[in-house]
Amino acid sequence: MNKTKMSTFVRVAMIAAIYTVVSLVLAPFSFGNIQVRIAEALTILPILYKPSIYGVTLGCFLTNLLGAMLGVNPTGLIDAVVGTLATFLAAECTWALKDKKVKGIPVWSILMPVLFNFFFVGTELAVLFFEGNLFLGILIMGTEVAIGELVSVIVGYLLVQAMAKRHIFD
Repeated sequence: MNKTKMSTFVRVAMIAAIYTVVSLVLAPFSFGNIQVRIAEALTILPILYKPSIYGVTLGCFLTNLLGAMLGVNPTGLIDAVVGTLATFLAAECTWALKDKKVKGIPVWSILMPVLFNFFFVGTELAVLFFEGNLFLGILIMGTEVAIGELVSVIVGYLLVQAMAKRHIFD
């Protein structure tokens, strides 16, 4: 493996590890309908570094899998699929929209994790825990998840700005 590939591999692994550790250490805030998964701040990294898509996706998968195995993730193993898919698609779109800016801010990139988690995780939670009116469940659960996600991505954007100034991924 050449030096560039090894460097990318190490960075992706570090992103996944940081995501997983932060999520599990803050487990009471990382799972459920009312959550602020601070590690989701890393979903904004694709603005700077495309391979981070794989780091946050792997980190999300490991977090949801380990969370289910440790009993701190109330949605169980389904979250390892649904939540991870939401994170992967959001990260891909974050990267794809990084150059679409409003007054110099990549607003659409920042909103991708919020929107994908609203729909995917909101639907997952509504199906699992909101019997009766599925539409209302998605609306309520999705909004609760989206609010926490918005907090995380704002932190993520501030983190990305600081990293860009220090040329960490150059």
